[in-house]
Amino acid sequence: MTKTLSLSGELAWQKLNAEVITCGACPRLVKWREQVAREKRRAYRDWDYWGKPVPGFGDLTAPLLIVGLAPGAHGANRTGRMFTGDGSGDTLYRALYETGFANQPVARHPDDGLILTDAFITAVGRCAPPGNRPTTAELDNCRPFLRREWQLLPQIRVVVALGQIAFEGCMRLMRELGHEVPRLKFGHGLHYQLNSPIRGGFHHLIASYHPSRQNTQTGRLTPKMLNDVFSLARSLLD
Repeated sequence: MTKTLSLSGELAWQKLNAEVITCGACPRLVKWREQVAREKRRAYRDWDYWGKPVPGFGDLTAPLLIVGLAPGAHGANRTGRMFTGDGSGDTLYRALYETGFANQPVARHPDDGLILTDAFITAVGRCAPPGNRPTTAELDNCRPFLRREWQLLPQIRVVVALGQIAFEGCMRLMRELGHEVPRLKFGHGLHYQLNSPIRGGFHHLIASYHPSRQNTQTGRLTPKMLNDVFSLARSLLD
């Protein structure tokens, strides 16, 4: 049966995304993302960079939520879509394709035909940060956006956190939402089943190394390791 979104749900998403895109709460991030968009990378000099905060992307009725760190300076900050146009996205979307969450293994630009099924991708930070390191205050400014996305995705049963900062951000938000979340250890492939007093039943939180080039090129994260994470997510949903 095809899942549909109500008109009120569509309007709520449109309102949220408009607020994300126009956010200017963090002066340091605004300055950096706009500087990157002006100066560009030589390989992308013909691109019209997005240069704004990046909203979430995917199936708006998804039971799987994937949470990353923040847009890449020449990835999502260039294309305007999460994990699109850089090495991290190449690794992530291939894993999603091979585990049945994506219709194709590549993500190059917003009009490339990529469709996610049962999965929604977002991040704890919405602007490309200098050195890929958002501050605690900047993440605090962004968390309300993640909270609202979470609340607009009532079917969520499994959360995959890509990297320790995303993992810690998910734990913090889950506590704010009323979940019973003890102090948890981060480690690739670790799986936690958590009580969900708001919606009943359980939620699952899975930790994963971030699919950054630093991790994939050093062998810290292999394609099989990432596939195993999303295979676990799929088995929990099925």
